[in-house]
Amino acid sequence: MKLYGLKTCDTCRKALKALDGRAEFVDVRTDGVPTALLQAAYDQFGDKLLNTRSTTWRALDEAARAGAPLDLIAAHPTLMKRPLIADGDSLYLGWDKATQAALTAQ
Repeated sequence: MKLYGLKTCDTCRKALKALDGRAEFVDVRTDGVPTALLQAAYDQFGDKLLNTRSTTWRALDEAARAGAPLDLIAAHPTLMKRPLIADGDSLYLGWDKATQAALTAQ
């Protein structure tokens, strides 16, 4: 299992702690997200993958915001909603109660 996020993100830290060493952490700022995984996540989650509440999003001008979501995330990895968790063929976005129940029950 891999958890893609930011080391400074409180939600990512909570998820890592709850997963108790079962997830490998990948910092999207330094390591990025594999293109195939990003495409699969976008196919599953659509525009929910883009965090439009982030400070990075607010700093972008209208022209930049109009770009393709995957291109925006590739250029600004902090725009990805976090955490993105890949567990085999299953993908989870965020750390809501459904994701917690699915992953901590294992």
